[in-house]
Amino acid sequence: MKMKYESQSVAKLYFIAAISLFVGQILFGIILGLQYVWGDFLFPYIPFNIARMVHTNLLIVWLLFGFMGAAYYLVPEESQRELHSPKLAKILFWIFLVAGAVIVASYLLIPYAKLAEITGNEVFPTMGREFLEQPTIGKIGIVIVALGFLYNISMTVLSGRKTVINMVLLTGLLGLAVFFLFAFYVPDNLVLDKYFWWFVVHLWVEGVWELILASLLAFVLIKVTGVDREVIEKWLYIIVAMALITGILGTGHHFYFIGTASYWLWVGSVFSALEPIPFFMMTLFAFNVVNKRRRDHPNKVATLWALGTGVMSFLGAGVWGFLHTLAPVNYYTHGTQITAAHGHMAFYGAYVMVVLTIISYAMPKMRGREANPERAQVAEMWSFWLMTIAMVFITLFLTGAGILQVYLQRLTDTPMPFMVVQEKVQVFYWLREAAGLVFLIGLLVYLASFFIKDKQPSQT
Repeated sequence: MKMKYESQSVAKLYFIAAISLFVGQILFGIILGLQYVWGDFLFPYIPFNIARMVHTNLLIVWLLFGFMGAAYYLVPEESQRELHSPKLAKILFWIFLVAGAVIVASYLLIPYAKLAEITGNEVFPTMGREFLEQPTIGKIGIVIVALGFLYNISMTVLSGRKTVINMVLLTGLLGLAVFFLFAFYVPDNLVLDKYFWWFVVHLWVEGVWELILASLLAFVLIKVTGVDREVIEKWLYIIVAMALITGILGTGHHFYFIGTASYWLWVGSVFSALEPIPFFMMTLFAFNVVNKRRRDHPNKVATLWALGTGVMSFLGAGVWGFLHTLAPVNYYTHGTQITAAHGHMAFYGAYVMVVLTIISYAMPKMRGREANPERAQVAEMWSFWLMTIAMVFITLFLTGAGILQVYLQRLTDTPMPFMVVQEKVQVFYWLREAAGLVFLIGLLVYLASFFIKDKQPSQT
């Protein structure tokens, strides 16, 4: 079974890069986990702050590669026409990959202050903010790639069939590009700086990225279940509306204690408390569509990833987000390991899993078959369970560390210093590291599944 459109094959480059960078991100996560319990590990070659910067930057970059690859695969099929410019897509791929590699290498090889000096940060300061540590010239490169990508996708959509899925995806991608522009605005006032910094970080992961997530999930579910497009599109409208309403105003939960107006305590608390709703709806949507399926698609594992995305995004982004989103609770939990627990499961459940879903569905097609061989799918299912169960335990161990941290550091009548508390929660960090190694094994099994072939029939 070949792809419907030749230009969809461009997505393969992006998917291969995404998974390769994903492996790099997890390796740096393992290094970070060891540095929590063995502070001198790899010092001074890879200090903690650099390892953390690489870990988080690789997460963002590989997910962007995944989103772009997904769009290049999905949009031609939805628009019923070839991609506007496959050549431009390939050029932008190499620009983005080389730029990303140079930025990561510069973090590892050049002291960050020196890197800021070399790249002219004094002239146009944009560096030094969490997740947005890239040099200004790197950020400009990201914008150029994003504009070229949006042009390519927009021209394809506008000159072809317009569906709810590709319009929602295009809206999400456009929002992704627009909100990144706040990375260039760095006010001297710390309150304003944090206020607009969240316009990138929050409005990406709890706003426009959710549109991308919903559209990718809807596309795969249509393909693997055969359910009427109209049914899925109705669900999509409701989920997207709820995601935008709760996500945009839910930004207020980051404004509680940075010096903004007191009404954010109410706005942030109320709308953040509603943020689990679109994720719960997404879970119901996925299971409802699979139950009503009209075809038994041979790609069983893509269906498993799709269902897992709904469940894990609800647990990570919804339940764990709700646990500490109300202002009276967040007052004690902000910046603790409870935040880290929520972040890990939310990113994995919502965005990592949906990218793996579309890769699991699309890669066999780009290799000329409907689905991977049965043995390969069994291996991939093992990878699903290894990574997902490992992430559940990572989240539980970090939650345990966070609860103890909150009590010993912020609630008790005799609060302890930060580093003393860190020593007392080390058992959770060791357990988290063990779970991280299991996650890495699961990821390697996922990689291996693409190279597994069915047994050759015996010759008689």
